[in-house]
Amino acid sequence: MNTKDFQLGRLWKSIQRSLFPELEDMVGELSEKDRNFIKTCELCANALEKEMAAYARKHMGRPPAERMAIAKAFIAKAVYGIPTTEGLIAYLNASPTLRRLCGWESVGALPSEPTFSRVFKVFAEGKLPEHVHEAMVKKAYERKLVGHISRDATAIEARERAQKGNEVEPIKVAPRKKGRPCRSEQRPAALPKRLTLQGNRTLSENLADLPRGCNWGCKRDSNGKKKAWKGYKLHVDIADGDIPISAVLTSASLHDSQAAIPLAQMSAQRVTNCYDLMDAAYDAEEIWKHSRSLNHVPIIDLNRRGAEKLPMAPAQAQRYNQRSSSERGFSYLEHYGAYSIWVKGVAKVSCHLMFAVLALTAHQMFNMLL
Repeated sequence: MNTKDFQLGRLWKSIQRSLFPELEDMVGELSEKDRNFIKTCELCANALEKEMAAYARKHMGRPPAERMAIAKAFIAKAVYGIPTTEGLIAYLNASPTLRRLCGWESVGALPSEPTFSRVFKVFAEGKLPEHVHEAMVKKAYERKLVGHISRDATAIEARERAQKGNEVEPIKVAPRKKGRPCRSEQRPAALPKRLTLQGNRTLSENLADLPRGCNWGCKRDSNGKKKAWKGYKLHVDIADGDIPISAVLTSASLHDSQAAIPLAQMSAQRVTNCYDLMDAAYDAEEIWKHSRSLNHVPIIDLNRRGAEKLPMAPAQAQRYNQRSSSERGFSYLEHYGAYSIWVKGVAKVSCHLMFAVLALTAHQMFNMLL
C-alpha cells in the first residue's frame, strides 16, 4: 500500500510529530502500548463519536457515567491484553497516563466495576464495536482494491453452560417413510440445504438463520487431530496485510462452510476484492457459485471426499499461499485478549471479540504505512 495514497497518511504524521509530544507534555512519557492505544482511538475517532450519540443521556435524574471514556477504556482493555474488567480497573488505578488518556483525571472519578459491567452490556446489545469496525473499514478502503480475502474460522472457548439443541427453530415436516414409494404415493420433497437457500437471501436473513448459542464443537487442527471445545466459533474475512474486514460469531457446532456466504455478503458491502481464498472445508458448489456471482475468483482447496486429490494450477497455488494471513490474524488476536473469555452470552462474547478485532484492525492499518 502506497503511503501517499493512504487516506490516513496525514493523520499518521500528525500523530507522530505533534500529538505524541503534546500528550507527553500533558500526561508524561508514553509507552509502546500507550502509543498503540492512541493510534487505535484516533483511527476510529469519527465513527466512535458518531456511535456515541445513541448512548447519550435521554432522561432526567442522576447523569450516567461518561460513555465515551468507558468505551475508550474497553478499547484499552483489548490493546493492553487485559483479560477482565476487574484487571482493567486495577490498571487504570495504577496508571495515571492511561487513566487520563481515557478521560478521568483522578482515581476517584473512575466508575465502579458494576457500572463498567452495565455499560458493557449496553454496548454489547447495541453492537458498538461492530459498527465502529465497519465504519473504519469502509473509510479506509473507500477507494482501494483488495487483492485477496482469506476466509477461516477459529474456536472460542466459553465459561458457560452449553445449550441443548439449536435455538434456531427448525421447519417441522412429516417424517419421510423408508423404502421405495408406491406408484400412486406422493412424498414431500426434501428440505433445501442452508447453503442452497443462502444465495437467494439477504445478509440479515442469512445471519438470522445461523445458530449462535453456546454449544460443543469439533474441528481438525493443522496436524489432522480432532479438537473439541465448548463455546463459539469466530468466522473472519481477513484482507492482505492481515487486516480483518468482517467477522461473525456463531455456535461452535456450525460448520465453517455455513457462514461463508454471509461473510462474503458482509465483506462485499465494505470492500472490493479480487480473490476469495478458502480451505477444503469450504469446497461446496454453492460457495464457488456465490463467489463468482460477486465477480471474485474463488481459490478453494479441493476436498478429496475419498477420491484422489487434484493439485491446483501453479498460479492458483501461489495465490493460495496468501491464505496464511488468516492464521496470522487469529494468532494476533491472542495478543488482544480475544481468547480470554470471562463474560457469558453470545452478545457479550461477540462484543469482547469485536473490541479485539477493532484493536487488531487499527494496528495492522497503521503497520501498512511503515
